[in-house]
Amino acid sequence: MKLAIFDLDETLIAGDSATLWLEFLAKRGLVSDALLAEEQRLMEDYYAGTLDMNAYMALTLAPLEGRCPEEVAPLVTKFISQHIAPIVYPQARERLDWHRTQGHRCLIISATGEHLVRPIAHYLGVEDAIGVQVEVVNGRYSGRPEGVFSFQQGKVVRLGHWLREHNVEPDFCYGYSDSHNDLALLEYVDKAVVINGDEALNAIAAERGWQQLNWTLKKQP
Repeated sequence: MKLAIFDLDETLIAGDSATLWLEFLAKRGLVSDALLAEEQRLMEDYYAGTLDMNAYMALTLAPLEGRCPEEVAPLVTKFISQHIAPIVYPQARERLDWHRTQGHRCLIISATGEHLVRPIAHYLGVEDAIGVQVEVVNGRYSGRPEGVFSFQQGKVVRLGHWLREHNVEPDFCYGYSDSHNDLALLEYVDKAVVINGDEALNAIAAERGWQQLNWTLKKQP
């Protein structure tokens, strides 16, 4: 069995789903401008490779606190329809379809909360997905993450958990990402593919002979 592992944000979609989600909530009065500003500051740390994931997840999961998953799910569905569907790279859909026609199993793994990653993966026709686990206490989101973050080396750790949980032993793995934060994952797979890579990742890809692709959104007529 062959496994195709995809990062989500800036790889399959032309944007960051967590940032867009917070902006979506802000328009509904559920998130403050101050929270948006702090999220943007932390995202600068992400691109620099210095992000404090504990701080980032505490901030971005705060709007979920006290809400039950059944309350949040319809909002996520509307969010995906309005803000994710238009920014899926056509080439991403084509690559997912290619892997499926080859009989490969597809997996999306992201450092975004699973309350977004799983529904977005489902929208893309991908059954298997890993995101940062979101704690639920007495049927409501606590606003806190739990478990190992699917971030940097944590993606490889969570992937290992997933492989054991699903009793999967692939004989070949593809990996797709845009970010140097996913270097550990790209080093883990058999074939690494860089999608719209950042400067640091592109330099590594050129040195190691990894495939580099540029995906774009089709212009609207």
